[in-house]
Amino acid sequence: MTETSVVAGVDSSTQSCKVMVCDADTGAVVREGRATHPDGTEVDPLAWSTALDEAIAAAGGLEDVAAVSVGAQQHGMVCLDSSGQVIRDALLWNDNRSAVSAADLVRDLGGPEAWADAVGIVPVASITIAKARWLADHEPDNAARTAVLCLPHDWLTWRIAGSSDLGALATDRSDASGTGYFDATTGDYRRDLLELALRRSSPALPSIAGPVDSVGETSWGALLGPGAGDNAAAALALGSREGDVIVSIGTSGVVCAVSATAPRDPDGYVAGFADATGRHLPLVCTLNGARVLDATAAMLGVEHALLARLALSSPAGSGGLVLVPYLEGERTPNRPDATGAIHGLRLTNSTPAHLARAAVEGLLCSLAEGIDHIIGQGTPVRRVLMVGGGARSQALCELAPAIFGLPVDVPEPGEYVARGAARQAAWVLRGGDEPPKWAEGEIRRYEADPTPYVRQRYAEVRDLTDGVGP
Repeated sequence: MTETSVVAGVDSSTQSCKVMVCDADTGAVVREGRATHPDGTEVDPLAWSTALDEAIAAAGGLEDVAAVSVGAQQHGMVCLDSSGQVIRDALLWNDNRSAVSAADLVRDLGGPEAWADAVGIVPVASITIAKARWLADHEPDNAARTAVLCLPHDWLTWRIAGSSDLGALATDRSDASGTGYFDATTGDYRRDLLELALRRSSPALPSIAGPVDSVGETSWGALLGPGAGDNAAAALALGSREGDVIVSIGTSGVVCAVSATAPRDPDGYVAGFADATGRHLPLVCTLNGARVLDATAAMLGVEHALLARLALSSPAGSGGLVLVPYLEGERTPNRPDATGAIHGLRLTNSTPAHLARAAVEGLLCSLAEGIDHIIGQGTPVRRVLMVGGGARSQALCELAPAIFGLPVDVPEPGEYVARGAARQAAWVLRGGDEPPKWAEGEIRRYEADPTPYVRQRYAEVRDLTDGVGP
């Protein structure tokens, strides 16, 4: 009989660190803890380590845990010198200063198709390789000092191991596939592309671990799993299979799907990411997610529950009012200087309810375009799962199937990145060809008649000058 063990998953996100301790065989949550991260688009990685320590303490410690894995925000650039010290604050995925650098890299390699063929990703500001070019051009001394380039989850896993050996740094396919210098189809780094970005020879990079490889041990002897990028960890938690499309509405808006084949999108909408099981995870990411609703609620001076009720009280199409949700620039489409915009304002729709509805519909239309792009890459859609903080909005849940034109399943709210990391840790602990079967929670299904005219109106106005910035 299998000995009962507990495992831990860590979610080191943009905003906070969550630690979840689960039964290794059933997935039952034993205890949890969390701590906040500092605001900003560049952060001292030591802040992540401090938050992790606080979250572990809040979870009652991890001394009884048999295995640990880390899921984390993708694309962040952590530069280490030859002694393992952090050279500068990490540039995060939502730092747009590297937009020009991304455009330069696309040109330098010969255009978007060359990048899509090489690594399945066309660089934009958020991708690590664009940040590397920015570093080379704006901080050449720091670029020259960089002995090792790694990602947030790589660095945190290394810190948990307490190692001083830079050669012990490891990552996994899912997180490496978001760098722009890793090809998920071959499983190899493209050091030539990183050298193109840095204008120098490639620094050392973390080794690539397999889905069930242990990459070390903690000080108390627990196994360390390879970890994963946040979206891959969430897909693992949800037990996603081929044909599943996941719409995650958090700080960003993400549409991804488990697939047996890697996409090659020369238009750059669909990134050729990997998942945490050895498969692929075609992904579309927008900068603007649930904070579109935060901003609208703040403008109206209401709480989110009232915002949802207002939106549901207004007719489909918001009486012709359209909100283009590019409030922080945009990643997909690639418009880092874009601004949000409100179109079609009339006396008849100048009400809080119409604006609330327009915000929800605008956010959903942006995500629906992501679903279209993934389908366009040949990925079949079997079901749509909607998760993330935004999925707590009743208006989003009820309106999503009308905008997407598909039924939408909403699992019960949960910390899916941390849970996915914990499930990976259990897989490393128990072994096997597939992750352990964990109990799934309640899923609510939402259905509605499609409203294609809402998307048509959104498409008509999203590209107007005042919606795309200077």
